[in-house]
Amino acid sequence: MSALLRIEGLRAWYGAAQVLHGVNLSIGEGEAVALVGRNGSGRSTLGKSIMGLVRCAGDMRYRGVQLVGLRAFRIARLGIGYVPETRDVFPTLTVRENLLLGMRKGARFALDDAYGVFPSLLERSAVKAGALSGGEQQMLALARTLMGDPAFIVIDEPGEGLAPQVVAQVAACLATLRERGVAMLLIEERMTIARALNARIAVMGHGAVRFDGSLEELARRDDVAREWLGVG
Repeated sequence: MSALLRIEGLRAWYGAAQVLHGVNLSIGEGEAVALVGRNGSGRSTLGKSIMGLVRCAGDMRYRGVQLVGLRAFRIARLGIGYVPETRDVFPTLTVRENLLLGMRKGARFALDDAYGVFPSLLERSAVKAGALSGGEQQMLALARTLMGDPAFIVIDEPGEGLAPQVVAQVAACLATLRERGVAMLLIEERMTIARALNARIAVMGHGAVRFDGSLEELARRDDVAREWLGVG
C-alpha cells in the first residue's frame, strides 16, 4: 500500500514545552489507523501537528508535499480534514447551514451525499446545531468535514461523551466513509471504534509511537498494554 501520509522524526512544542519526541508513522490510501494511549501521551498534539496548528519540526509529507511549515488552510486545501474533540459546530446555524459552510467548490460530495452517509441529519436539517444531541453534533462535524472533499481525515476522540449505541452509529458512519476511500486517523483513548473498523493500531507514549500493528498483534503484546495503555 502506498503511503498517503508519511511522518518521520516529528517533534512538536507548546511554547517551550516539547510534547512530541520523534514520531514515526505512515498511513496508506484508504487506510484507518487508530492512535491510542494514555492522556498526555501526545495523541491530540500529533493531530494538531498534521493540521499545522502547533509548532513542529521534522519530516511530514502528504502525497509527497511537505506539511511542516504550512498554514492550516493550505493543509486543508490539500485534501486533509480535521474533526476536533470539541466538534466546533456553529450552534446558531442550522444543520444545513453548517454543511454549506464546509462545502468546497468542485467537490465530489454535495449535500445529498452528506445526508446519504448521515441520514439522521436530513431529518434535522432545519434545526439549529446547538439544539442537537452530542451524537448528532459529532455526525454533523464529520459530515461538514466530508463536504470539503477530503481524502484523509483526522478525528479526535469521536466517541467522547457519547452513549454506547451512539458510538456504534458514529462507527458505522466512519465505516461508510472508509468504503468511499477516505483514509482516517482516529485519536482514541480506548479502542471501541478502532475495533469496529478493524483499524491498524498505533500506541503512543511520551510523545512517540511505541507500537504499530494490528489488533491481533497488540493482543499478544502484554508488555505494550502494561507500559503504555495501563492494561494488565
